[in-house]
Amino acid sequence: MDYDSVADELYALRPEEFTAARASAMASARTAGDRELAERIRTLRKPSLAAWVSNLLVRTSPGEVEPLLRLGEGLRQAHQDLDAAQLRELSRRQHALIRALSLQARQLAKEAGHPIGESVQREVENTLHAVLADPEAARAWAGGRLARPLSAAVGFPAVAEGARPRRPAPAPAPSRPDKKGAEQQRRRLAQAQKDAEAAERELRELRDAAATAGQEAAEAKQQMEDLQRRVEELADELERARSEHQQARFAERTARERARTADRQVREADRKATTAAAQLERLTSSDA
Repeated sequence: MDYDSVADELYALRPEEFTAARASAMASARTAGDRELAERIRTLRKPSLAAWVSNLLVRTSPGEVEPLLRLGEGLRQAHQDLDAAQLRELSRRQHALIRALSLQARQLAKEAGHPIGESVQREVENTLHAVLADPEAARAWAGGRLARPLSAAVGFPAVAEGARPRRPAPAPAPSRPDKKGAEQQRRRLAQAQKDAEAAERELRELRDAAATAGQEAAEAKQQMEDLQRRVEELADELERARSEHQQARFAERTARERARTADRQVREADRKATTAAAQLERLTSSDA
């Protein structure tokens, strides 16, 4: 029993099976004396529906993983090289591939008994956009263990949608009088871009924290409902045990009564047999 195999098994399950299976794996690890493994298993978070669908796509259609990863590498390289022609071609392929994969994921979810709506499908598509934009996101998605959907990196989605990249403006000629003003403008734009990226990162972190808190609340509610069902089951078992005990006591009293009746009948039959034997002895003696 090791962490990777346990994690793979848990994230391959349907969402409603995750919590109970995780608790079972934790118990098995503790029984084996591996408390560190049990604690690592405890930290595994139940996947949201969109994350589960994304994992399902990876696990069910492994042949679709590599093409998307290669497309992401190409898009990132074209973005870095500011290759407008290459970006347009890759962006066209991106839209077609993401749409096809999101529809495929929706069908897989339906076949697995969890139909999804437009909002969840959009989260799946956002995850695929993130896979194209961010190599870290690509590796996380390809592992098939997402607990929540991913978000695309700042600045890349616009390129991914086919927008032509802005080439850097040529440096102003030394003789131009507004060189200082242009330099200040570039600095302000660069700072604004950094501020925007920082704000976007903070927003993503807050959204992730909110999603995690919501997930933990949902898991706690599920655990409470599971415990409530168990309490009800135990109460039913106790009621059945009491009823069976009462029936057993009644059967025991009935059996004792029958035993006493049978004993009386035996004694009465013995008495009659003794009397009949004595009478027979007397008659035999008188005939002699």
